[in-house]
Amino acid sequence: MSMTGASMFWLDALHDCKLDQSLLLPFDRYRLANEHRTGRGTSISFDFGQDLSYDFLIHASSNNISLQHLALATYYVFLFKLTNGQTDLCISINTHGRYRDKLRSIIGMFVNAIPLRCQLDPHLSFDKITKRVQDDMINYVKYSYFPLQRILNQHPNISNPVFLDTSFEFISSMRRDEENEIMIGDSRFSLLPYSIKISEDEIMSKFDFILNFYYDLNLNKLSCTINASVDLFYAETICTIAQRLQTMLHHQFTSFDNQIYKPIYESSLTLSNEQYLLHSMNNTQTSFSSSSPLTCIHHEFVYQVMKHPQKLGVELDEQCLTYCELLHYVQVLSLALLNEYHVTSGEIVCQCVERSLEMVIGIMAIEMTGAVYCPLSPRDPQHRLHALLEQTQSRLVLFHWLSKKKFNDTIISFDISSILTYTNVIGDTDVDRLSNVILTADDIAYIIFTSGSTGIPKSVQVRHSNFTRFMCSLVYSDVLNEKDTILQIARCSFDVHVQDIMGSFITGSSLIILHPRGIMDFDYLANVFEEKTITCITTVPTIIHNFFTFLQQSNRLNAVLYLRSVSSGGEPCSLKLINLMTNTVTHTCRLWNMYGPAETTTACTFYPLTSTIETEKIPIGIPLSNYQYLILDQFSQSLFPNQQGELVVGGVGIFVGYLGRDDLSAKALLEIDDRIFYRLGDLVTLDDNGLLHYQGRKDHQIKLRGQRIELGEIERCLLNITSISTCVVMKWNDDYLVAYVQSSHVNEEQLRQHCQSHLAPHMIPSFFIILDKLPLNQNGKVDRKQLPSPQFSLSALLTSDKSDTPLNQFEERIHTIWCQVLHSNENHISTTTNFFSIGGHSLLFIQLYHRYQSVFKFDAHSLSIGLFLQQPTVRQHAQVLQTLPFNDTEIIQINQDPNDPRYIDKMIALNQKLQNIVSQILDEFHILIEQLWNDISTNNGNIISCLLEEHAKNLIKKWMNNIKMFNILNFNGTSKYCSETIHSINDIFFSVFVFVIMTT
Repeated sequence: MSMTGASMFWLDALHDCKLDQSLLLPFDRYRLANEHRTGRGTSISFDFGQDLSYDFLIHASSNNISLQHLALATYYVFLFKLTNGQTDLCISINTHGRYRDKLRSIIGMFVNAIPLRCQLDPHLSFDKITKRVQDDMINYVKYSYFPLQRILNQHPNISNPVFLDTSFEFISSMRRDEENEIMIGDSRFSLLPYSIKISEDEIMSKFDFILNFYYDLNLNKLSCTINASVDLFYAETICTIAQRLQTMLHHQFTSFDNQIYKPIYESSLTLSNEQYLLHSMNNTQTSFSSSSPLTCIHHEFVYQVMKHPQKLGVELDEQCLTYCELLHYVQVLSLALLNEYHVTSGEIVCQCVERSLEMVIGIMAIEMTGAVYCPLSPRDPQHRLHALLEQTQSRLVLFHWLSKKKFNDTIISFDISSILTYTNVIGDTDVDRLSNVILTADDIAYIIFTSGSTGIPKSVQVRHSNFTRFMCSLVYSDVLNEKDTILQIARCSFDVHVQDIMGSFITGSSLIILHPRGIMDFDYLANVFEEKTITCITTVPTIIHNFFTFLQQSNRLNAVLYLRSVSSGGEPCSLKLINLMTNTVTHTCRLWNMYGPAETTTACTFYPLTSTIETEKIPIGIPLSNYQYLILDQFSQSLFPNQQGELVVGGVGIFVGYLGRDDLSAKALLEIDDRIFYRLGDLVTLDDNGLLHYQGRKDHQIKLRGQRIELGEIERCLLNITSISTCVVMKWNDDYLVAYVQSSHVNEEQLRQHCQSHLAPHMIPSFFIILDKLPLNQNGKVDRKQLPSPQFSLSALLTSDKSDTPLNQFEERIHTIWCQVLHSNENHISTTTNFFSIGGHSLLFIQLYHRYQSVFKFDAHSLSIGLFLQQPTVRQHAQVLQTLPFNDTEIIQINQDPNDPRYIDKMIALNQKLQNIVSQILDEFHILIEQLWNDISTNNGNIISCLLEEHAKNLIKKWMNNIKMFNILNFNGTSKYCSETIHSINDIFFSVFVFVIMTT
């Protein structure tokens, strides 16, 4: 007996073994670090029965395997499945400790606990696993004389050897029930039961989880007992675990499909009632009775036009089109695309247009020509737009005047701003031309870009049939219907905009769209809700939370009086949000938690939200009609309820694949029972009620304010900078992206500018933390847990240079508001620092804007949010706010007291304010005139667009608000500049006004 040899054996056997990490058993609760074991346990036993016992014994004898080794192998495979694929399993086992012959006859306790490690290969069959376990067990027992304490001393870093809490025991006995006592000499000893009861429902338990195998040699039968600590498990859970073990034993030894010769990952622990639950939850087949056959999107649109031609189709502020009028303009643009640009079926046509009627017409026209619609965001940098164009190989881009400068002359483009001015009548020949477009429901309707983990955006291809059937599922679930007035909120970079726009027209709903940046002006948004009687919206929880909070704070709940359906998606829904929604809308309004990526055609599951929900874990619900799902492990095997796995979805909305990326499509799509399923990469669980719960991601993909972002795409963008050797991007605090960069030759401003010119706005990190070296783990990979907190960067971003403090009380006021919004009250924010470079984002900017409105009492007509976005510093905001129209009190105070010693100073300040206003109005008038001239040049003198007309009206209103102040100052003779400027502006104003009147 060599202690040196035993020491070497145990060092090698337990190399890299996580002795201080518990197995991933389905615990109901966890023991805190300062909590001690209570010793209370629960126990459940079951007999194998005659058939199972016979098969188990026959398998052992025919394969020359001891029952103990077979039972232990069964336990390991069971733990592998119960822990959801944990392959490195270390448990404890008690050995008799009588390693010398002379010890066998001595009365005493020689038991020694030893670790028993098994490293499973999931692809091996059960019979091969059994042989390996037998060989390992023989070696472990051979060196079991080595004391446990000395084994543990070999691992000084292990302070809590939790492997001892999970154990195994095999007992064979010939004892009959009446043989409960034995005599040793003159002493009588009573045999203790295997489980000592301490109450009717509980036993003593020194282990967290132990499986006892019993073999009755007299009856030749087997049984099992599971004892578990009630500190960690409910009795019901242990009962279910025992049922799972029974199920696996029957599948393993009594089935007729040779289960023991199949890979162990195919073993199943799913109970029969759970299989029924899974089957019933996927029984979603629904046949939609429709007077219109489900064909293509534009066919459904034309059908709705025939049903109600005079119904409101789309409306933006003062502009509106009926279904019939909308069809007319769609046909006009379609003919232009077919005849002038020779667009063919299946060709990708990109559109880069801000929210407008032209945007809607462009989308439907692309569909009518048989082409594939591809949206490009006007807010993306030019470099990114050109990269996306190259990826789609599109030869044509539709744009309007706001996005014209995004594309150079080498790209074929078509300005659709003039489409509303077309007055020619469409003849029969034109209709025939459109009717001859050959297209089927299986053709691609649109592609939408999503973030790509390889650094290149992925383009999701969706068929006409995918979209039309998905919309039928939404209508069937009453998420929307043909009586709804739908507000289009999502940007065109978000797939929901397709649901809002095309979905409205194929279901017969009325669509309301907002002007550009309208979603950032809650006062305007509330007016739209109230005036247009909005009944249905789909947006992200963050927008719902901010807007509904605004409605409550401003006492404008009447704005959502007509809401019938509110769908929240893109982000996890919280109990706080549910309470806010139920307290804002009427009791008849239905609230939905929608879930699903673009690859499933916008959504695939839904869950109704009510005020009775009390848990923070809001389900993503059940599949929409004609959708199915599976929850799979890493080996594509189904899991039982409450076990976490990857969600895969099948059904009518599953996309075709990624454009030009067959490799990614092959990884994302899999065929199961002749049906195509999509791997979402999301981890979910199924509860006992059949509801899905989102748990996280398999990879580093995130959702930020509803936008799906592959962090690898941002990292690849940063790595294109030659001085950066390594970088990691992470989501922090649910609101921010943080980029950690390893470099010594780059600064934050360079990083930000690079990202702004190559990435979509929502993908630009809020913080850049530059390090000399990123921390690595033992495997040489970046150790994300050791990266410094972004708070470290925030203090660096906030300047300590007191020379850059606010210049006056007005700037101090703005500075205070910034500190409140950014939650940085203890830090100094430079008056020249960009809002978005110190953790600000669009939703925080909305809060800042509405804080301004509340403090300085102005509306969006006086100062739009766009002005503040263009000048995002404290000092610039102060200058913008100083251009607000003077109120009567301010003017009267100055003119009533000319003897005030500060009168001159006040007049100078007032005059400076006037100059700022004049300068701003002049700039806006010049922009308006330039656009009017462009409109005349491109549209042959036809009417200007609604946006320009609205702009002119706003300028006229602003001029009228300030004319009183101009006249007062000029009357007092304090500003020659004012007098001259007034005359020049009056001339411009009169010319513009006359032009607007004549052209409209």
